[in-house]
Amino acid sequence: MTPDESVNHPAIRIVIAEDQALVRRGAAMLLSMEPDMEVVGQARNGVEAVELAQLLHPDVILMDLHMPLKGGVAATREITRDLPNTQVLVLTTLHDDETVFEAVRAGAHAYLLKDAAEDELLETIRALRRGESRLTPQIARKVMDQFRRLVPMPVAASLREDASNTPSSENRAPAPRGSVGTEPLSDKEERILELISQGMSNRQIAHTLFLAEGTVKNYVSRIMAKLHANTRTELALISMKQPRPD
Repeated sequence: MTPDESVNHPAIRIVIAEDQALVRRGAAMLLSMEPDMEVVGQARNGVEAVELAQLLHPDVILMDLHMPLKGGVAATREITRDLPNTQVLVLTTLHDDETVFEAVRAGAHAYLLKDAAEDELLETIRALRRGESRLTPQIARKVMDQFRRLVPMPVAASLREDASNTPSSENRAPAPRGSVGTEPLSDKEERILELISQGMSNRQIAHTLFLAEGTVKNYVSRIMAKLHANTRTELALISMKQPRPD
């Protein structure tokens, strides 16, 4: 973040949820050294993570998946349900295939390996402030493997198959969330979905497509309704699984 950005934006308020004291304190020390970040709380388990989130309303929570009393997935589900403005950054290992998949479904916004470089952690936190989602290639591959095993015929694929017979329209009302819809994405929505999969924020998409940021936000909401996704990360994963034209 540049000095001008630090002046124009308040510090990113962070809660660290990690049951290993040395890891938790080390992360707190690292983040506290950044001028645009402030560690406002530390949780030793999932119960404390939820309580601190509800009390402090932090911008970002660093969430370990394996904690006592309440695991990171359950804590993430409660936090993302009750605090839509709080972003959850899951810290995991390469051995957590199924748990990471469940964290995606729970609504986490970014995923990093525990051995990620310090700069990668800091940049991911700042990306969340900008409204972006982050998924490392190793984790993305494992999550996609879970999707292939558990969802052999995803809704997104069905939508694409129907697209050849159904004219697209950007003004059509979105299908109700949770129902099995058949309405295809318009060309513009397809393009925005592709940019979301690249980790772009609404502002970056607006700049790329020469649209107003509010217009992009409306498009994203419509795409999420059509594909029955709860988070931008789910949209990115659906996009990665979509067949690409040759």
